[in-house]
Order: sequence, then C-alpha cells, then structure tokens
Amino acid sequence: MLDPELRDELLARMERDQEVRLRVPVGEPLSADLLEEWERVDTDNTEFLKRVIDERGWPGHDLVGEQAAHAAWLLAQHADRDREFQRQCLPLLQDAVAQGQATPQELAYLVDRVRVGEGRSQVYGTQYEQTSEGGFGPHTIEDPERLDERRSEMGLEPHAEYDQHMRQYDKG
Repeated sequence: MLDPELRDELLARMERDQEVRLRVPVGEPLSADLLEEWERVDTDNTEFLKRVIDERGWPGHDLVGEQAAHAAWLLAQHADRDREFQRQCLPLLQDAVAQGQATPQELAYLVDRVRVGEGRSQVYGTQYEQTSEGGFGPHTIEDPERLDERRSEMGLEPHAEYDQHMRQYDKG
C-alpha cells in the first residue's frame, strides 16, 4: 500500500541531495562550506534511510512509487560515509529488483559504488574519478572485455555511450 508521507519525504530528500550537488561548478573545487553542507545532507539522508529500512524494509515501488523508490536508491548510493550501510543495502536492493520493486540499473550502480568504496574493481563501469594523469575516467573495471554484456543484462547502455556522457564532467 502506497505511503504518501514517506513518498513525499524521499522525494524532498532526493531534491535536496541533487540541489547541493548541482551547485558545484564543473571544473571548480568544492568550497569548504559547500563540502560541509554536502556531507551534512548525505549524513542526514543516510540516517533517515536507515530508520526507514529498519521500520519498513526497502522502500520499493508499491510502498512509495517509482520516483520515490529511485530516491531511496539515490540516498543509499550517496551514503559513502557509511560503507557498511551501503553494503547492507545491496541484498535488500537485490531482493527489491527480483520482486519488481526496484530497477536492475539501480542495483548495478550500487554494486559498483560499494565495490569501488572497498577498493575493488567495479563490474558495470558506472563509477568515475579524477585520474592521476589529471583527466577523468572510470575506476578500474573487472573483466572489461565482457563489460557491455554485463551492462546490457542490467538494462544499461553500452559503455562507450555512458563514457561519452560522463566525460562532459571532465575537470582536467
């Protein structure tokens, strides 16, 4: 049964998450004030999502609607200051995908985010970083020869298309 109050809160939190991120000018470093605000938003959102999951389980499509379920994923995706919580979200999101309550694309992104956070190679090529050469590119990818096959299985576009999109954020 749809929970409109939870839906609205998730959507509001996603909007705030994106608002603070979109204030970072491309090619510019984060100011100390903006970094502090970014961290505060992410920490607050992480604590909120933990409470929701403890009380209700993963907030899927039936509980909050597709957009707010996407918002829940985004909050987990940006919970980088609590890697253990991100890791705990993986099986919950995997179950939600199996039950049609979340998307495979969201799962692919969270798998990569957790793996990169653990210092491991990513599986789907979704996570990018500033390179040591000063450019912008994907974190190390496991078995790159089969990357597009894995991406296709999760409903993601070919990596070359994604790479072109991501390189618009190149700060080098």
